[in-house]
Amino acid sequence: MLGQQFYHETTRKVVIAFGTMFNNIQLVRKDNDGTITQSMKVPLAYGPRQKFLVRLREDPDLTKQVAITLPRIGFEITGLSYDPTRKLNRVQKFKKTKSGSSSKLDTQYMPVPYNLGFGLYVLSKNSDDALQIVEQILPYFQPDYTLTINDMPDMSVKRDVPIILNSISYEDDYEGDFAQRRAIIYSLDFTAKFYLYGPVTGQSIIKTVQVDQFTDLPDKSPKREQRLVVTPDPTTASADDDFGFNETTSFFQDAGD
Repeated sequence: MLGQQFYHETTRKVVIAFGTMFNNIQLVRKDNDGTITQSMKVPLAYGPRQKFLVRLREDPDLTKQVAITLPRIGFEITGLSYDPTRKLNRVQKFKKTKSGSSSKLDTQYMPVPYNLGFGLYVLSKNSDDALQIVEQILPYFQPDYTLTINDMPDMSVKRDVPIILNSISYEDDYEGDFAQRRAIIYSLDFTAKFYLYGPVTGQSIIKTVQVDQFTDLPDKSPKREQRLVVTPDPTTASADDDFGFNETTSFFQDAGD
C-alpha cells in the first residue's frame, strides 16, 4: 500500500482557492467632504501573523522604504484534521475511461474527508481602514461560503468545498511611546471541508463475459448443459458510452461437445 508515489495537489488547490477569495479587496479613503483621496488594492500574502508583527516592530520608521505596508491581509494554515462525519463508502470507486484508450479504465477509491484550518489576519494602522476591509469579507459568510474546486481533472471530479467562518477576534497592538507604530488586528478563523484522494490505478475493460453451466458436479467429468455469453452492444462501446448488451445462449448434449 504505502510506497506508491502520487500527488494530486488537492491541499495546494484549496490553499490557492482560499487566498484568491481575498485577493481583490479594495480600500477607499475620503476627506471630510466625501471626496475620494486615495484608492488602493489591499496587499495579500501567505505567512504567519507574528512574522508581520516582528517586521512592524523592528522597523517603526514610517519613512523607510523597507517598512511593512499597512493595511495588509495575511493568512496561514492552522491545522489539518480528519472529519469522520463526512466519511464515504471506503470500497466504492470512481471509474473513467483512460484518455486515448477505449480499452483501459482508470479507477480510484472514494476520497477521505479532512478539515483544513486557516487563520486570516487583517492588519491596519487605523480602525476605519480595518473595518472597511472586514465589512467586505463578513457578509459573504453565513457562516460559510462554498467554492467549486477541480479536485481530480484526470478523473473529471469537481467538488464543492465549504469555507466556514468559525470566529472573529480583535486586537489593538499599541504599546509604548508615540514612536511605536500601531497595528490594529482582526483575526478570522476558517475551516475548509475538503477531501484527499488516493492513487489512480489502471485496468483493462471487460468486454466479454462467458459462463458455463454444468450438471452432475460430483462427477469427475460433469456434463456441460449450456453456455451464456454477454457482450456490449455495440462491441466498440467504451466504459463512458451509453450501451446495451447482447446475450447468446448455447446448449450442449454432453461434456464432450
